[in-house]
Amino acid sequence: MAEKNKIVAVVMGSDSDMPVMKACIDKLKDFGIDPVVRIISAHRTPDIAADFADNAAKNGIKVIIAAAGMAAHLAGALAARTTLPIIGVPLCASESPAGIDALLSTVQMPPGVPVASMAIGKAGAINAAVFAVQILALADEKIAAKLADFRKAQRQKVIEKDSAV
Repeated sequence: MAEKNKIVAVVMGSDSDMPVMKACIDKLKDFGIDPVVRIISAHRTPDIAADFADNAAKNGIKVIIAAAGMAAHLAGALAARTTLPIIGVPLCASESPAGIDALLSTVQMPPGVPVASMAIGKAGAINAAVFAVQILALADEKIAAKLADFRKAQRQKVIEKDSAV
């Protein structure tokens, strides 16, 4: 069973995805959420992916963030096996046409099996964390307060930068 704060899972298709997804993990930790972090391939370990998705809710997970490059089927494969919200982060691979293949693999899901798709790369990784926090904030006042503080801080940074110009 997941610990109380292990309510978000960050699943990557490869360890080569970690440099980008570290931004997601760090942003979740900024909100006090210590995620479950896994390396699971939709293509190389489909049985493990299915088992993870099948048992995630039972294990206390409330949101899954899935990141992959190239033929990025991880988010869709997980979404097919669970009713938990899945947030997909398409990533660039060295053999990839700027991550467009991963973006299309993540965003083009059939009706009834949705994946909330973020931007390609680091911006998408950070937004995936924030979007997971927004989902959790619907039922958790403490997380909602942290989200409100985060938004106020973002606003203040822009005001300060504007004043410095």
